[in-house]
Amino acid sequence: MKLIVAIIRPEKLNDVLERLYRAEVRGLTVSRVMGHGGETEQVETYRGTTVKVELHEKVRLEIGVSDSFVDITVGALLAGAHTGAVGDGKVFVLPVESVYRIRTGERDEAAVTPALTDPTAR
Repeated sequence: MKLIVAIIRPEKLNDVLERLYRAEVRGLTVSRVMGHGGETEQVETYRGTTVKVELHEKVRLEIGVSDSFVDITVGALLAGAHTGAVGDGKVFVLPVESVYRIRTGERDEAAVTPALTDPTAR
């Protein structure tokens, strides 16, 4: 099982959600966040003090998936979020030790996106 965390441009959220839906990836969390990476820095003057404005609005998606859904999910994120410009974002794939579905008590693989029997069947 993996936790996939993606940081993307806010204007690409609908494209990413559509790609995830088409890939049958379900169950995600979306948060508005601030951050910076390779974008150029803005310098502004506020009350006579020069301040570097380095934070940009971004969207953070968190998606828990079974191992067979990792490539499908990452592919959908990369395709939906890509513009080719600096600041498109990042995708992180993190190991998950355990997960529980609160409603049913299901654990691990049964509690995340169902595992595919044949990942190439898509």
